[in-house]
Amino acid sequence: MKAETSEFCVNGERLVALLSGALFWPAKNTLIVSDLHFEKGSNFGARGVLLPPYDTRTTIRRLAVIMAEIKPERVISLGDAFHDRGAEARMDEDDADALAIMTGAAEWVWILGNHDPEPPVRFAGAVAEEMQSGALLFRHEPQPVPQPGEIAGHLHPVARVKAETRLIRRRCFATDGERLVMPAFGAYSGGLNVLDDAFAPIFTRVTCHVLGGTGVYPFTGAALVADPPNAVRIDRAAG
Repeated sequence: MKAETSEFCVNGERLVALLSGALFWPAKNTLIVSDLHFEKGSNFGARGVLLPPYDTRTTIRRLAVIMAEIKPERVISLGDAFHDRGAEARMDEDDADALAIMTGAAEWVWILGNHDPEPPVRFAGAVAEEMQSGALLFRHEPQPVPQPGEIAGHLHPVARVKAETRLIRRRCFATDGERLVMPAFGAYSGGLNVLDDAFAPIFTRVTCHVLGGTGVYPFTGAALVADPPNAVRIDRAAG
């Protein structure tokens, strides 16, 4: 893989964190993405929150680039691919066609999430609430009990870190070597600081592989900084 990636093991399996926020499992030639949140912009627009309506297209194009580069045999979407039950019907036809091409180009698995508890109608792929593959267990929401091998999304982890003379806040892969919480891939997805109480039942210690401008960088311990209370509330509202 290229220099902008970061490698680590979860439950003994070697995984590669990509700068895009996707995850690659080389042993199974599998690409994993989480929290695509298609049509979040149109959902907000219907409620009077005016956002540019191009988040779905941006997310699909980013995913298409990664698939063209890696050519995975399998893609696992870890839930909340669609922002609400009506998102699929609101998709632009060009965006839907592009997604249909991708779902036909690899074995595709839709893990159901809290935003999309029902399988998509227009797009190919297997559907599951969770899926075991080798030493890894794929589901949308991380469980608050020990779960070796769990790969989950839902919490949209971000890390606020001390980097040289400044603080930066970026999406991240959060792991303790036993389990992993993935960053949200969607263009309009918010984020929750890994030091928030929501992560306390999952990790007693955590390494954050942070998505920087040109690379993915690991940070632990004292390098991690909590958010001001107002920033946490804003991110929860955005997710």
